[in-house]
Amino acid sequence: MMSANSNTHPSASAMTDHGPVLDARTRLRLGLQLQAIYESVLDEGLDPRLAELLLQLKKNQEKAQCS
Repeated sequence: MMSANSNTHPSASAMTDHGPVLDARTRLRLGLQLQAIYESVLDEGLDPRLAELLLQLKKNQEKAQCS
């Protein structure tokens, strides 16, 4: 039976009880690739309606904590 990691470099990941674990180099490479993909999304402004909803949610949470 082949392991789930049979197509990856041995140092790229290891299996644990919780599933595969990526090594630091692989996590860094993956993180940089994700940043490059989503960079334009991060530069977009937040929709004002969504910003207002988030503000209301924060206020409601603060009220609930004080009660």
